[in-house]
Order: sequence, then C-alpha cells, then structure tokens
Amino acid sequence: MKAGIHPEYATATVKCACGATWQTRSTVAELHLDICSNCHPFYTGKQKLVDTAGRVERFRQKYAAGKKA
Repeated sequence: MKAGIHPEYATATVKCACGATWQTRSTVAELHLDICSNCHPFYTGKQKLVDTAGRVERFRQKYAAGKKA
C-alpha cells in the first residue's frame, strides 16, 4: 500500500434510531442508522412501518373512508 493516500481507519460509534449503540471500525467517526438488527422486522418478527412524510397515515385515512361508504 502506498503511504499517505488512504483514509484513517479508526473506531466509530454506530447509533440507531431505536437507541442501540455499538462500536465498530470505519473511516467515519460516527454513523446514524434508521433501522438496525435490534429493531428490523426480519430479525425481531414484529411488523414495523417506516413512515416517511406521513404516507402510511394518508393511505390509512384514504381507504378507511372507502370502507364506510
């Protein structure tokens, strides 16, 4: 490897939206995740809807009104 051209590979802190944190190694000092293995539906067996900009709620309101009619 050539000296001086590679980024520094140091210890990094990973933080998930669910509150889980752990240490790993990366070129970035701190990483922020939305979903990790502690809260991902595949690993937990629980359904979790990731709502971006209220799309899930708008969908539920739209089709809830259609069932009543």
